[in-house]
Amino acid sequence: MVGYELYVAIPMSRLHSDDAEVLRAYDAGKLRSVTTKAELAQFKAAARATALKDRRVNIRLSSADLMDIQARALADGLPYQTLIASVLHKYVSGRLTERDVAHEAESPSPEGHRSPGRPSR
Repeated sequence: MVGYELYVAIPMSRLHSDDAEVLRAYDAGKLRSVTTKAELAQFKAAARATALKDRRVNIRLSSADLMDIQARALADGLPYQTLIASVLHKYVSGRLTERDVAHEAESPSPEGHRSPGRPSR
């Protein structure tokens, strides 16, 4: 899934003793933030800047690409416009990396095709 992580409850008996101790302290309200007010303000400003969407952009896409994007977004459980914005944000922030296309050609995806909306070539 894009942008989401799945959290599974782990029984306390399976936690390392240090982790269990931290969890108990957290549940009891004994932990306090060590973040300074300046750091907190910086984090809040970064979060606001990241979430702020104050510009509208119109782009032209091929029908096939739009169908692929919509299918991928549906599979990930989010609106396709959000997926497009996420991909663009990852690209400009340097977190979107290219895949080794030659390697992928040797080992097809489990579905047997390149993407949800487009058959393999």
